[in-house]
Amino acid sequence: MKIEIWSDIVCPFCFIGKRRFEQALEVFDHQDELEIEWKSFQLNPNTVTNTEISVYDNLATHKGIPVEHARQMSDQVTEMAREVGLAYDFDRAVVANTFKAHQMLHFAKQHGLQNETKERLLKAYFTEGKNIDDTQTLMNLGEELGLNSNELKKSLESDQYAEAVRYDIYEAQQLRIQGVPFFVFNRKYGVSGAQHVDAFVQTLEKSYSEWASENQPAKLQTTQGDSCDIEGNC
Repeated sequence: MKIEIWSDIVCPFCFIGKRRFEQALEVFDHQDELEIEWKSFQLNPNTVTNTEISVYDNLATHKGIPVEHARQMSDQVTEMAREVGLAYDFDRAVVANTFKAHQMLHFAKQHGLQNETKERLLKAYFTEGKNIDDTQTLMNLGEELGLNSNELKKSLESDQYAEAVRYDIYEAQQLRIQGVPFFVFNRKYGVSGAQHVDAFVQTLEKSYSEWASENQPAKLQTTQGDSCDIEGNC
């Protein structure tokens, strides 16, 4: 069964939602039958990478609120993250456009390391204060994960996966996804936001049950007559 997750790397609720979803998977009995794919989404595609300003200043400008209010909002989400074992450090976070990092996720997908790369990018942004729009930084992260950094560099410099990122965003528009994280189960059920674990468990079980029944071999309605069977009975 396929689960598609639209999210952005600088979205604090996307990391929290990822953790809660993973906690739901821990109590789900059919993990080995799931195909999980991370889909690209940009909350603010017009963001200009700027290492000279704080994320508080950037948020305040974007929302038209005082910087202190932006700091309070960040503190609240930091506490939420702590509840699921995540350590956010917005004081170190770098204001960055995420388009290049989303291309890296598509590159990693081709090498079977998309989930690991998603985790690493989120940690790099929220905890380590790394610039996720910097090619060398992405190469270093990729090398940590076992990706070929030179191939990754070529793909980023050539925008090899740019169209794939744009198509994910187009799909989100077609599904009327306006916020992230957004989890789509078998293109039938959606879970919006960093829901509590129980919500994920319930949707997993419901969607899997329906998917499994749909994929069972068809049961024929048979009219019996004289025949021979594989045991040699005629």
